Amino acid sequence: MSDLLLRQEKANKLFKRYEGNPILTPGNWPYPANAVFNPGAVKLNNDTVLLIRVEDMRGFSHLTVARSEDGFTNWRIDSTPTFVADQNSREEKWGLEDPRMIWLEEQKQFAITYTSFSVGGPVVSLAITKNFRNYARLGALLPPEDKDACLFPRRFRGRFALIHRPIVRGEAHIWLSFSPDLKHWGDHISLIKARTAYWDGQRVGLACQPVETEQGWIIFYHGVRSTSAGAIYRMGVALLDLEEPWRVLRRSDEWILGPQAPYERVGDVNGVVFPTGITVQKETDQVNLYYGAADCTVAVATAKFSELVDYVMSCPKVS
Repeated sequence: MSDLLLRQEKANKLFKRYEGNPILTPGNWPYPANAVFNPGAVKLNNDTVLLIRVEDMRGFSHLTVARSEDGFTNWRIDSTPTFVADQNSREEKWGLEDPRMIWLEEQKQFAITYTSFSVGGPVVSLAITKNFRNYARLGALLPPEDKDACLFPRRFRGRFALIHRPIVRGEAHIWLSFSPDLKHWGDHISLIKARTAYWDGQRVGLACQPVETEQGWIIFYHGVRSTSAGAIYRMGVALLDLEEPWRVLRRSDEWILGPQAPYERVGDVNGVVFPTGITVQKETDQVNLYYGAADCTVAVATAKFSELVDYVMSCPKVS
C-alpha cells in the first residue's frame, strides 16, 4: 500500500465517535432552546467543563456551562444562561457564539475567545474567568468580519498570540496576530490558507484550542467544501513550530473527521462537523474532541494522544 493510502487509512481511524452521541441536545436543556452546539472545553479540577453555544427561539445565541466527571455522561447544566450578551455593548446585541478556551498560566485564569455578533458584523471578543461562574469582559480584539479565534496559552518573545479567521476580499483564511497586552494587536500573518480543489477549498477556520506537544503545536481546523447540495464542514490538522508558531511545519492533505452519522448529516445545517473544544490527558493517552453536529447538538469523538502525534508527524511537510 502506498504512503498516501496508509496515511489516509490512519486518518480515517484516528477519531472514534462516542457510542452515546449526541451527548447533549436541546431536550436535555433546563430551559427552552432551539439548538445546543459548538462548545469550548477545558478540564477544571475533576470535571470536564463545556461552555456551550445555545441558540434561543429568536435565533440569538448565548453561552451556558455543562460539567461532567467523565466527560461523556451525567452532565450538570447551569439552570439559566451562564454568559449572555451585554445589551449595552455595540458588539453583542445579536448574541455570543462559538467559544474557545485556554488556561493562561501567567495570569492564572481561563481566557475565553468568542464571537460577538451585531449589526456591524461578527468580531472576536475576549473574557476571562477562574471558575466559570464569574466573568470579566475585555471587549472586542479586532474589527469585523472575524471569527474562529483562540489565544495560545503562553507568550512568544514576550507577546501573546491569537489565531483568528478574518474575511479579507471575500476570502477566509487563518491568520496569526500578536499583542503585548491582549488589547493592541499587530504583526498580522497569514497562517493557513484554503486550498483550491481540496476538501478545504472554500474556507478554513480554527477548530479547538492549540495542543502543545514536544514536536510543536497541533492545530485542528475546519475546512469547507461547496457542493451542489450545500457546504460540507470537515476537520483537518496542522503542526506549528513550538517557539515560532508562525511557521507551519506540517498539514494534512486529507480530513480526519467529517459528517457521517445521522446526527452530523441532518440538522439545522446539514453536513457539519464543527469542533471547538478538546481535552488532552497525556498520562492516560486520551484525547476527547467536542464538536457541534449539524448545528443542533453536541457530540464527542476520542483518540489516543500518541496516535494523534504519530499521524501528524506523517503528514506532508510544508515548504
